[in-house]
Amino acid sequence: MSFPRWTVPCAQKKQMSNSSSLNEFLLRAFADTRELQLLHFSLFLGLYLAALLGNGLIITAIACDHRLHTPMYFFLLNLSILDLGTISTSVPKSMAISLWNSRAISYSGCAAQVFFLVIFILAEYFLLTVMAYDRFVAICRPLHYSTLMGSRACVKMAAAVWGSGFLNAVLHTANTFSLPLCRGNAVEQFYCSLPQLRRLSCSGSYLRESGVTVVSLCLVLGCFVFIVLSYVQIFTAVLRIPSEQGRHKAFSTCLPHLVVVSLFVSTLMFAQLSLSISSPAQDLVMAVLCSVVPPIVNPLIYSMRNKELKDALRKLIQWTCLYTTVKEALVRKAGI
Repeated sequence: MSFPRWTVPCAQKKQMSNSSSLNEFLLRAFADTRELQLLHFSLFLGLYLAALLGNGLIITAIACDHRLHTPMYFFLLNLSILDLGTISTSVPKSMAISLWNSRAISYSGCAAQVFFLVIFILAEYFLLTVMAYDRFVAICRPLHYSTLMGSRACVKMAAAVWGSGFLNAVLHTANTFSLPLCRGNAVEQFYCSLPQLRRLSCSGSYLRESGVTVVSLCLVLGCFVFIVLSYVQIFTAVLRIPSEQGRHKAFSTCLPHLVVVSLFVSTLMFAQLSLSISSPAQDLVMAVLCSVVPPIVNPLIYSMRNKELKDALRKLIQWTCLYTTVKEALVRKAGI
């Protein structure tokens, strides 16, 4: 609908007032019938508990075992924290929607969800870039590893990762929620996502977000190129190792990270492509693969062929079982 020229300011003022009076959004539900809603709740609860258990065990094992106080495991601990943050930001609200049959999320709640999702997802991507650098130094510059990857350097890298995610989250959230919204409040996703919120903005107003998006895309592409170049040099160095056992050991230290990077990048790429070429149902499936699957799978990938981590986890479980047994024995003794 077009407005006469003298009514354009009035129309814009009306759009802005509609946007400012908006106090909630409606998220997409996975099912309409009560049985399917409870099934979705149970499925997501199981997946969420699995992610909590896997990442929680890795965090506890690394923190408690002094043998794992190395740069690689320090970054792995940060990765598990980011995975927990990602799945804890999106899944519990979706579970509440199915359990209470209410799609509403407050304006501030939606802004907080966007803010933390951007922090955790972008920080994880930057962290995977730092982990690629760690593997590059360990294999291609082993004599300089202790100097380049000292404790102070690792803390600075981790701080840069979290700081970069925080700054990007502030910019994206502030820009997105300053856009005038004039296409309703129904978000076609089970969490508040930036692309879906931008679709609710008035025509042409999304250009205000384009500058921040370009900067983020340049960072993402730069990190991707850095990871690819790092692994090209890593594979070149590994293939020059004369012994087969040495090549196998070098590949085994890089393989988990390479699998995690491939999973993370591929799910993000398919999720972005699904926004323009797929149906809403496929878009929903890709969002689940992007926000739910990596936090569950990453602990399995890193612990599957890592002897040190498996030994630490085994020791942690044994100590937990021993503590529980002793505690139950003392309780029974006190009761007698």
